[in-house]
Amino acid sequence: MKLADNKATLSFSNGSPSVEMPVYQGNIGPDVIDIRKLYAQTGMFTYDPGFLSTASCQSGITYIDGDKGELLYRGYPIEQLATNVDYLDTCHLLLKGELPNATERVDFHKLVTNHTMVNEQMQFFLRGFRRDAHPMAVLTGLVGALSAFYHDSTDINNPEHREIAAIRLIAKMPTLVAMAYKYGVGQPFMYPQNDLSYSGNFLRMMFGTPCEEYKVNSVIERAMDRIFILHADHEQNASTSTVRLCGSSGTNPFAAIAAGVACLWGPAHGGANEACLNMLEDIQRQGGVSKVGQFMEQVKDKNSGVKLMGFGHRVYKNYDPRAKLMQETCNEVLEALGLENDPLFKLAKQLEKIALEDDYFVQRKLYPNVDFYSGIVQRAIGIPVNLFTGIFALARTVGWIAQLNEMIGDPEYKIGRPRQLFTGSVKRDVKPLDQR
Repeated sequence: MKLADNKATLSFSNGSPSVEMPVYQGNIGPDVIDIRKLYAQTGMFTYDPGFLSTASCQSGITYIDGDKGELLYRGYPIEQLATNVDYLDTCHLLLKGELPNATERVDFHKLVTNHTMVNEQMQFFLRGFRRDAHPMAVLTGLVGALSAFYHDSTDINNPEHREIAAIRLIAKMPTLVAMAYKYGVGQPFMYPQNDLSYSGNFLRMMFGTPCEEYKVNSVIERAMDRIFILHADHEQNASTSTVRLCGSSGTNPFAAIAAGVACLWGPAHGGANEACLNMLEDIQRQGGVSKVGQFMEQVKDKNSGVKLMGFGHRVYKNYDPRAKLMQETCNEVLEALGLENDPLFKLAKQLEKIALEDDYFVQRKLYPNVDFYSGIVQRAIGIPVNLFTGIFALARTVGWIAQLNEMIGDPEYKIGRPRQLFTGSVKRDVKPLDQR
């Protein structure tokens, strides 16, 4: 962080003295005005609901340019990473700042692979949940419970503990997600198999059974790996900010990540691809492809209350760069599985076509986003809709850990303490009961 050539001056119309504030420059992106001393100098706070104009931290991990439709992990464009490296290489990059060389790659892959099993007692903990519980409810509990099973790596201020916890979380999340799925469908848990890739192992734990050998489909394996890469980190979003805020209190890494899982569950965040598939299934029930035009007209009508899920993005005001990559994967998967003519997928393609051609959607830049395509891909693979957010949590775990570690290592980090604009009752006295 370096000082800019200029300063910001805050002046007041009531005659109060103006205040000068430093302006800092990042390597790329907007400059920031340092308001840390604003309250001490003026007795006032800033007001920014949702923190839409507030930089809450310094970070060197992920950069997004929403206007250009650009996403960089440690400076590398997402398009290059999704095409040239695998998910564990991306994990190494996010955690350590650089892509691994050949030796580091072997060592890191082996380290993660050797920690994919979970404590056998986790099975008994899992059995305390109802079979029909939402997988995200189960996953929030399981991730939080890791601190009870692995309490030898819970000191967030100990760099060695944080490193051990990071590997454990990345390695065990696929196992936990698969366990939550198997428990819900009443099938036996599948133990990890060390000779498979990270994504291949996850697919086997999800869809394999002890009855027969499970053969990993290379197209599906690649698709799963790409989903993981594209969701690995996304700057200071709601769940990442939650992990940072939770971790700022000094809680253990497992608890901080569990908080991120809970935040991600919301339909406006990680639940967006689940909401998108539910929308497609609603249209299908109402008549399928023949009703798409009517549905899109309802979307245009502000009074209808009908929302178009999976299109547009809070940050990207251009095409979501992840969506282009996921669209390629979507077409590959549908072709490999012979699902090009599946009614729901045909409906999705029709929806996509209208959104990309209709002036209403083009002018508003309501392009299909990553959730639209990843939801279609996951359904094609056989992942149930209510597990989509669990897959997202699995992928995002490494980003949460990288952000948490960065915060702990920042000499300026403090416990999070947002301020408020109080609009409640002024001070008053409690009246006796007979006078209330």
